[in-house]
Amino acid sequence: MWVPQQLPEIAGPLKKAGLKLDAKQLANLTGDPMGAVVSLGGCTASFVSPEGLVVTNHHCAYGAIQLNSTPEKNLMHDGFNAATRVEELSAGPNARIYALDTIQDVTPTVKAAIDAAPDALGRTRALEATDKKLVAQCEAEGGYRCRLYSFFGGNTYRLFRNIEIKDVRLVYAPPGGIGNYGGEVDNWMWPRHTGDFSFYRAYVGKDGKPAAYSADNVPFKPKHWLKIADKPLGAGDFVMVAGYPGQTNRYALADDFDNTAAWTYPTIGGHFKKLVALVEAEGKKNPEIAVKYASTVRSWGNVLKNYDGQLEGFKRTNAAATKHSQETAVLDWLRKQGDKGKPALEAHDELVAVGEQAKATRERDLVFGQFSNTGVVGTATMLYRLSMERAKPDAERESGYQQRDLASIEGGLKQMERRYHPAMDRELQRYWLEQYVALPEAQRVGALDKWLGGSGEKAVGKAVTKLGKSRLGNASERMKWFAADRKAFESSKDPAIQLAVAMMPTLLKQEEERKTRAGETLAARPVYLQAVADYKKSKGEFVYPDANSSLRITFGNVVAYTKIDGSKQQPFTKLEEVAAKATGKEPFDAPKPLLDAIAAKRYGGLADKRLGTVPVNFLSDLDITGGNSGSPVLDARGKLVGLAFDGNWESVSSNWVFDPVMTRMISVDQRYMRWIMQEAYPAPQLLQELNVVAK
Repeated sequence: MWVPQQLPEIAGPLKKAGLKLDAKQLANLTGDPMGAVVSLGGCTASFVSPEGLVVTNHHCAYGAIQLNSTPEKNLMHDGFNAATRVEELSAGPNARIYALDTIQDVTPTVKAAIDAAPDALGRTRALEATDKKLVAQCEAEGGYRCRLYSFFGGNTYRLFRNIEIKDVRLVYAPPGGIGNYGGEVDNWMWPRHTGDFSFYRAYVGKDGKPAAYSADNVPFKPKHWLKIADKPLGAGDFVMVAGYPGQTNRYALADDFDNTAAWTYPTIGGHFKKLVALVEAEGKKNPEIAVKYASTVRSWGNVLKNYDGQLEGFKRTNAAATKHSQETAVLDWLRKQGDKGKPALEAHDELVAVGEQAKATRERDLVFGQFSNTGVVGTATMLYRLSMERAKPDAERESGYQQRDLASIEGGLKQMERRYHPAMDRELQRYWLEQYVALPEAQRVGALDKWLGGSGEKAVGKAVTKLGKSRLGNASERMKWFAADRKAFESSKDPAIQLAVAMMPTLLKQEEERKTRAGETLAARPVYLQAVADYKKSKGEFVYPDANSSLRITFGNVVAYTKIDGSKQQPFTKLEEVAAKATGKEPFDAPKPLLDAIAAKRYGGLADKRLGTVPVNFLSDLDITGGNSGSPVLDARGKLVGLAFDGNWESVSSNWVFDPVMTRMISVDQRYMRWIMQEAYPAPQLLQELNVVAK
């Protein structure tokens, strides 16, 4: 996952893989085609028309689809198609499109601040203060959202400035039987037959500047937008992805890997399985719960399946042995350098020690953290903290509670009831409290124990009943507290607020402990990771930083693979295979118009002569991770051939140990997207806007 600045260095490998553009053109992040790629703050998307039309995955738009759904008008099931712009629906007050404007290297400024700090906690605070100052300067003009990114463990810092588009509207989403075809059954699997795409539109004020949702707003006019490929994609062809991958851990310590494989993934995955079952059981009894928690359940399901896949991959590839042998090689290389290698060896020891400190309270931190962030308890905790932070000058407030964050907080409070149900909230509180009272005595939190007044089922039941009397489930009540001062919270009779007030000293103490550990790593990690980079360069290897949600480019070719069981896979799936998989029941409930069109062989001029039918999804050997969802897949000339939406089961462990042989990216072919909009769930107005008309 290359940072764009590296592309001219790897022009040779890019050309060898088949790129027809100049690598320098891809390094121009505000030019064509890179200027069309945008972030949704968790997914990637791209402009595809001069009228602000944006394409991304169906699962990336799922939150907006769910937000606009009701049991009576369920867009998640039925789909959505705005025939005119007036019919386009708000994706929600917190929906955002971030269009990259500039990148600035600020390494000297940040490092000077960290180096001048007196101790570990001081280093974290110095970084936070510098971050806020740089961001405030960057956002001074208005209309921008800026973020400081760290690369190579803190050896490089870059400030990204994005145009922050605040009025995002849902334009088109295929029915769930297309956009989510296969559901969790097919998630991370190949072969795949999912039409995982949706369209948004970006709106701004009449002056062309970002503005909150208003009927008077007009479509954003991007400088660049992607053109749909005019050459049919085939096996062996060059493809590349520009996107915002979330996080990889390829340079993590072997001890961190061991902790993740032995505890983090199995523990969190286990909790999420129970939570999914809990919500699904309640949802069967109450359709309103099923709709309101659909997006949450889908998120949990995706994470737990990913974790299961990674754990399986760790065993299959013997990833632990690889991580330990790689680390041993670096440490041996450092030892051979004598005094020159000592700082990096000491830094490694420090990082191991910090990891051990975190492990000591990991059970408490997980359970207490989840409970204090659930439903009305989480809302009360956030609002009380906001009242405390508001009393400080803006630059001294905790990140997430500054003036720049208030609109997002307000939006979340206003739309909370669309993803909240009091009965379900009580069941989630009960779940986490039961987990809490089962913790060993040494891991318990005095303030919560005192509030509970016991440690058995009776105490948990009383606590849940008590919290059920909170009025924070009411929107007008939440907005009242949004503007309240600290004193009002501390004299409140609302049980959720009283609990938040009781827990806050503990939460602040735990936060300081985390910041102290972070400060230790701020000193040690850059030293050790620089040594890792130097070691790799000494072996003639290209070095790229771990993913961190900043813009990256990955490239390769359309290529099949052979599964562990020896079965040879094809690089494309076909239209007829969609019908063959259909059962009429979720998650294989393909809509009748789609099945009828397939049966009639209505290919609409989109069939590939080599396949004899319309391609649906395709494989390539690109390196992606969470956050890349919705990323445009571009051909050798920079034209749109599809959207990345998943990886294969064998690749998920590559977040820790990259496996080039088995790693495959799964994408939806643009020809299938167009076929859906022609034959299955027609949107002629969009095809015209995309400048692709049915033949």
